[in-house]
Amino acid sequence: MRVLLVKTSSLGDVVHTFPALTDAQRALPGITFDWVVEEAFADIAAKHPAVNRVIPCALRRWRKSLWRTWRSGEWKNFKATLQEQQYDLVLDAQGLVKSAFVTRLGRGEKVGLDKASAREPFSARVLDRGIFVARDQHAVERLRQLFARALGYAEPTTPADAGVSRPRRDGSAARQLMFFHGTTWATKHWPERYWRALAQLAAGEHIAVSLPWGDETERQRAEFIAKGIDGVTVLPRMSLSALFEQILQQDAFVAVDTGLAHLACAGGLPGVVLYGPTNPGLTGAYGTDCVNLAADFSCAPCMQAHCKFADAGEAVHPPCFAALSPELVWRTLCQRAGWSLPENSR
Repeated sequence: MRVLLVKTSSLGDVVHTFPALTDAQRALPGITFDWVVEEAFADIAAKHPAVNRVIPCALRRWRKSLWRTWRSGEWKNFKATLQEQQYDLVLDAQGLVKSAFVTRLGRGEKVGLDKASAREPFSARVLDRGIFVARDQHAVERLRQLFARALGYAEPTTPADAGVSRPRRDGSAARQLMFFHGTTWATKHWPERYWRALAQLAAGEHIAVSLPWGDETERQRAEFIAKGIDGVTVLPRMSLSALFEQILQQDAFVAVDTGLAHLACAGGLPGVVLYGPTNPGLTGAYGTDCVNLAADFSCAPCMQAHCKFADAGEAVHPPCFAALSPELVWRTLCQRAGWSLPENSR
């Protein structure tokens, strides 16, 4: 059985799809997926063993310059690639107008979330078969149910398995920890001085800390965190695929609300993910070894990119992170990773 899967973005959404692919591969031996995904995430989508082919798209880039996209032939080539193959099923796993726009081009029965289940109900209009999936549950479990109902196998009751294997770590090797400090909204950033204090706690236990970055602002933040602390390293800039390989070499991680946290959880790393203005309940990091720490504050989760307390003179900004101290995060991380705590940290 060959399926065209449409789930274009974002990084977290892509990773959330992995357990459903694992379920399908186990339930239907021989099934393969061709996956339409944003070009930035193509290498990550290809990591899952059920994926036969990745078809990159650039909807984010194309819609910024429709005329240039048309003249360049990119859209024509993309459409031709989609229509090369007759599929047993074209599965829209996103439920957005943009994903419906792509789904309608595929050759095969078109299946996806019905209008009561999709984030954008209009997307269901292109489907031959709409499927109801309750919305008040985590995205990972919604996708697992959607795949099972679309492909006709029993809904899984086992824990989610992203299907990503980590290399075996030498027990005598120095422990390695990665900080994912970069994110989008200003309100989702844990204070830089907290990151630095956490790095000092790790260095005190001779745990090596790696700091990836993706742009100049993140590079400067990483250098601030690392400055003068032994064993804390700012990594060179690297592709998402190369970074994923680095992630799989780690022993644990700490992250804010960012797609890289989902990658680390999919790789089976123990870790702590910090949530201030956002809610981990429906789209948070998902894994048996990950723990989500959510802010306990009057307006959290506000789901706002700009904090109303920005000019209020709060000691910690955003103030919803005040209760998520470096010491709390360190204790939680050590418990999750199985690291012993010094007496004065217990």
